[in-house]
Amino acid sequence: MPMLLFSPLTIRNMVLKNRIVMSPMCMYSCPQQDGKVTNWHRTHYTSRAVGGVGLIMLEASAVTEQGRISSEDLGIWHDEHIAGLQELNGLIHEQGAKAAIQLAHAGRKAMVEGPIIAPSPLPFNEKMKIPQEMTTAQIEQTIQAFIQAAARAIAANFDCLELHAAHGYLINEFLSPLTNLRKDAYGGDASGRYRFLSEIISGIRQLWNGPLFVRISASDYHPDGLKADDYIQFAAWMKEQGVDLIDTSSGAVVPAAPDVYPGYQVGFADKIRNAAHIPTGAVGLITHGVQAEEILRNGRADLIFLARELLRDPYWPRTAAKELNVSIEPPRQYERAW
Repeated sequence: MPMLLFSPLTIRNMVLKNRIVMSPMCMYSCPQQDGKVTNWHRTHYTSRAVGGVGLIMLEASAVTEQGRISSEDLGIWHDEHIAGLQELNGLIHEQGAKAAIQLAHAGRKAMVEGPIIAPSPLPFNEKMKIPQEMTTAQIEQTIQAFIQAAARAIAANFDCLELHAAHGYLINEFLSPLTNLRKDAYGGDASGRYRFLSEIISGIRQLWNGPLFVRISASDYHPDGLKADDYIQFAAWMKEQGVDLIDTSSGAVVPAAPDVYPGYQVGFADKIRNAAHIPTGAVGLITHGVQAEEILRNGRADLIFLARELLRDPYWPRTAAKELNVSIEPPRQYERAW
């Protein structure tokens, strides 16, 4: 029987050669603090494409300069970023992989000089800045920053876009009742807290017809926070708006220590996929091909997102193929090793 992990998958106009995704992981590797692609990015991402990954997703890329997690984050807030990203995509495409970018704003978790913004003036912890509560004008400006960043991503020839609505960053801060205490149209009940993300999705969908993913934190790991059941409704709304896949992570909107074990977040992807009837990506201590194949074959997720395992083994797809007794074609230059 063919292995699902190595079977093609079509999402809108994007055909993936397998179900393996390089999960976005911050590299903090822009030493000039200008957000531009460096040789590190060219080497880091292209090597995973050579290794056989189907979809390479770039790290969280800031839609505004003040929205960076750190001053050395990759950026997409200016047209000057397009050329480097376009070149990087060309390198990825040459190796038979598709390229995606995660559009992000750090919100109250930004660690840059100057003021930071958030839905409500609540710091992440006692060591971090107290953010400014966003005005309606700042909310609108930030929504437009996401839309403009999407336009730059299109110009840079990305195959797929992802919105970072997880890990306690700005969009996640709007979604969670732990971090959004607003009394206006962008707060209150679930529909109000969803409005910020909704308007970003609507704006991007006006100019982008390709695959659109959203990364979520399916649990806040707090008794008063969001749980996977809450995200079933959010996911249904996203599906109605044209989101193609929910990239299902968890945590980090408030300090918390989840119980971590192999596949500990897969249950979230499973629940949302089968309750909201939308494709999901599974992530979180997925390390073996057999484990990944089980997730797909049992209908618990549609894509496998790998993070640290791809840092340890850039050629993980070949490791998994060997484990699953699947033959995959090596790069022409490496054929002598096979």
